[in-house]
Amino acid sequence: MCGIVGYIGKRQAAPILLDGLSKLEYRGYDSAGMAVYDGEKINIEKTPGRLKVLEETTHGGELMPGMIGIGHTRWATHGTPSRENAHPHFNSSHTIAVVHNGIIENYIKLKETMAKRGYKFVSETDTEVLAHMLDYYYKGDPIETIVKVMHRVEGSYALGIIFTDCPDEVFAVRKDSPLVIGKGDGENFIASDVPAILKYTREVYYIQNEEIARIGTGDIKFYNIDAEPIEKELCSIEWDMNAAEKGGYEFFMMKEMMEQPKVIRDTYTPHIKGDNVVFDELKDADIDFSSLASVHIVACGSAYHAGFTGKYVIEKMARVPVYVDLASEFRYRDPILSSDDVVILISQSGETADTKAAIEEAKKKGAKTIAIVNAKGSSMTREADYTIYTEAGPEISVATTKAYSAQLIILYLLAIKISDARGVIDAEERKQLISDITRLPEQVEMVLNNKERIQKFANRYIAAKDIFFIGRGIDYAIAVEGALKLKEISYIHAEAYAAGELKHGTISLIEDNTLVNAVLTQEDLYDKTISNIREVKSRGAFVMAITNVGHSKIEEVADYVVYIPETNRYFTNTLAIIPLQLFGYFVSAGKGYDVDHPRNLAKSVTVE
Repeated sequence: MCGIVGYIGKRQAAPILLDGLSKLEYRGYDSAGMAVYDGEKINIEKTPGRLKVLEETTHGGELMPGMIGIGHTRWATHGTPSRENAHPHFNSSHTIAVVHNGIIENYIKLKETMAKRGYKFVSETDTEVLAHMLDYYYKGDPIETIVKVMHRVEGSYALGIIFTDCPDEVFAVRKDSPLVIGKGDGENFIASDVPAILKYTREVYYIQNEEIARIGTGDIKFYNIDAEPIEKELCSIEWDMNAAEKGGYEFFMMKEMMEQPKVIRDTYTPHIKGDNVVFDELKDADIDFSSLASVHIVACGSAYHAGFTGKYVIEKMARVPVYVDLASEFRYRDPILSSDDVVILISQSGETADTKAAIEEAKKKGAKTIAIVNAKGSSMTREADYTIYTEAGPEISVATTKAYSAQLIILYLLAIKISDARGVIDAEERKQLISDITRLPEQVEMVLNNKERIQKFANRYIAAKDIFFIGRGIDYAIAVEGALKLKEISYIHAEAYAAGELKHGTISLIEDNTLVNAVLTQEDLYDKTISNIREVKSRGAFVMAITNVGHSKIEEVADYVVYIPETNRYFTNTLAIIPLQLFGYFVSAGKGYDVDHPRNLAKSVTVE
């Protein structure tokens, strides 16, 4: 959520800030602003709406001279989207400017205290409290000032700060919201995410919780919350900017869908050694997969849906109990865990607030934690006991596709690993499962090559008000993700139901020409789902069915059929989700929406 960019160097800051913020638009926002120090005063320009409004107002940044600045794209949490509530925020004398991602949980109490001290507030935000607190505690030492504020603030924050008293420095602070420092040649940067600064540098420092960075044009110094100097490791970014550009596609989402064959291959390759599944990340792990009491999978959104599939696959293949929790609910049900349990936490960004909190809960109760994460250097990679990386590369579209597919692959491989350790599959079965996984990239490409046919069908439902998805077992997990893809980018009401539950109330929603997308990939559930299709058809539904090649019987009941290549029953999600991703995309694009930036949504949800 939100985006921060900061610059200090020898070039004009504002155009660089705008460029960096444009690379963070995928994070979701409703207003934008910049603060630039021109050598005499800090100038601020803020606008509600898209970033292009700020660009036009400042003539691409040309109207804001100065070589030190901070910029921000805001996603409203406190106060409506407006110029007053947009960041950056000033202190009363306009000598301190601050941008902030996150939420200050005790801001009401702090605001009341600052108001009693005579401070006037012009916005509804929690962030303005920080600007006035910095002003109140500032006595000439910015690090001492920042530390005093950190000790009094509760919640999550990533901050970029400018003091007019420090004309050659920018300050960055982090707690539970992502922030990186980019090191250049005579210039340095701060950003919420690497794509914002990758055009300018590949060398970055990852700030950890409760750390402060003091950034000049040359030196970068780091401090802990006690104002003690600390050393940080400089990391090199391996992927290039091309991976974060559209590459000729109209939207990132289409580019990322088309990248799925490569992503799947890149994700499984490090873990397949001959006829064995190997996780080097777990080779020294204190986990006995042969005697697990249970597996708990915790995630949010699409990552939760990947975990939902993981439940079916691991339980069926490894014969071990698997529980799947929404991260936002995990802590509050007071889960029963022990040292014989493994908690798998899934997140594309590695910064999802609820999922991070679940790690703490799991470790407190003695369970081993494994994070499945795409973003290297993120918070979850440091907080979990062990980390397994997906190899999806930068995913810019808010609606995940390739990261979801990579998460599925890791879960498949873990299922094989656990099954092998428990002795419930033999060498020949393991070999066949691995072979089936390695065939998936080619098969995904076959489904993607059928996208024009999906587009023609999707165009018929641009004006739909309600669309339903049904399936059983793994197919239900596929349906749930397909429904989410559609509703989050097309704003059409879409719901997924376990097909067997239709008669328990849901079927009352079916009217003439209501579209029902039915998923049928599980051989043992095929006939039962056909019966459910007949039920909705008898109520007037129009049915699109997704099934395996060879199941031509479905054409007797479905109005439109999409066939996917035959694969192992455990791995069908990887293929069956592709038509549903494409369907959601083409409905959204056909409605003229910004597919990559759906309203009210953010790529990285760093607040609860």
